[in-house]
Amino acid sequence: MAETIDEISIQYEEEGQVLRKELEKEVLSKGSWTTIMFLYQDLDRKSGDYGPPKVSIRRFQKREGVYLQRSKFEISSAAQAKAICHKINDWYPEEG
Repeated sequence: MAETIDEISIQYEEEGQVLRKELEKEVLSKGSWTTIMFLYQDLDRKSGDYGPPKVSIRRFQKREGVYLQRSKFEISSAAQAKAICHKINDWYPEEG
């Protein structure tokens, strides 16, 4: 369990092999509830190659000195990511 935000990761290994490779991490909010967005790739066990990048947005609650994951949302394709960005830009247009 992570005691600091820097220790939080979604990278996952089994028997020394990285099955989920964390590429980037962006902290969106800090506090007793912390939101972090991760860019990652999953290993295709059949081919041995990593698949396309995916995004995971996760919420962590800090209790008794450790961060506990409470929820997550997975963005599994570039098309879904672009649709989400497009709609957010519609809802929050740039102020000129």
